[in-house]
Amino acid sequence: MIPVTIVTGFLGSGKTTLLSSLIKARQSRRLALLINEFGEVSIDGVLINGCVDGDQHVRIHDFPYGLIAYGDDQHFIPTLQAIAERRANVDHVLIETSGLALPTAVMELLQTPELAKDFILDATLAVVDTPLLLSDRFDRDLNADGPHAAVADSVATLFEQQLEYADVVVLNKIDALDEDALLLAEQRVRDRAPNVRFLELAYNAQLDIRLALGLRLHQPAFNAHNHRFTPLAAAPGSGTPTLASHARLNGHAHSGLTGHCHGLTTHKHFHEQDPGWLSFVLRSSEPQQPETLKQALIETAKAEPLLRVKGFISASDQAVLVQGVRTRVAISADAAKPFTPESELVFIGYHLNRNTVAALLSKLTETRWQ
Repeated sequence: MIPVTIVTGFLGSGKTTLLSSLIKARQSRRLALLINEFGEVSIDGVLINGCVDGDQHVRIHDFPYGLIAYGDDQHFIPTLQAIAERRANVDHVLIETSGLALPTAVMELLQTPELAKDFILDATLAVVDTPLLLSDRFDRDLNADGPHAAVADSVATLFEQQLEYADVVVLNKIDALDEDALLLAEQRVRDRAPNVRFLELAYNAQLDIRLALGLRLHQPAFNAHNHRFTPLAAAPGSGTPTLASHARLNGHAHSGLTGHCHGLTTHKHFHEQDPGWLSFVLRSSEPQQPETLKQALIETAKAEPLLRVKGFISASDQAVLVQGVRTRVAISADAAKPFTPESELVFIGYHLNRNTVAALLSKLTETRWQ
């Protein structure tokens, strides 16, 4: 069976950068990557393709427009079935979910009759923006009301569920943190998700390949005398009560260690996308000044519920990469994308108004964004 590793994590946690480092450290592994973005333009796919640089042993499948493996996704199962047909050339599948998705959608479909005979979950990794965790930005704001309270509650709920359904939590963006801060971050993760199996540290957004691939955390239970492997006839539904023993769950026995349900039966609404999360693209045909744009994005994030921005801008005859998480914005030259005269940015937020953001960005940069 082909092992599958799911990489989950909230918006801007650094999943794509971490995946890029894993690709570079893959050694002889032949990989298939499924990249999911919540938006109409693929930015992460461009960055990963730049990292792969034509390597024939790494195949990339882009999944923009929505959430991978959720109810209206008609491409996930056919894509994996196509991968299974060329299994002789695939050693491992990596799936990067959207920052607004739970990994349980993928986990459930891996147990369906269409996929269960060919694939097995290797592990689920949750990547965490550690400075954001330490800044209390993933906490519920009990003193807020109205839109601010709704944003805080939605972010906290999604973040906690991503941790809850993970086997390994990767603390990312930690290079400037001391040991006390790392211990505090670990405690905050444990408080939210006590059943997480391992916590790993990603300095320079790099993780030892041995800590990410080939963990086999979801192999069927095994003892010295026989294999105890009895797959369910069908995946549990939203009305199914939580099982007293999870050993019957296909691929969820954790090699005989204490199992957990990963929310397949305990969170009945994981297939329902919160309609408050919105994504849109703004474009400008005028040259941009990186520092001016950076300050404009920071001010926009202060004024509006903007949680993530990413894309490329046209500046000084080169494509410049923009990556922003709330008010933390980084702009750097990027050779992964050929130069085009049009700037293109993806915005993601909670009840974010496209016209308001476009008007504010146009005013602050003195260029037209639409």
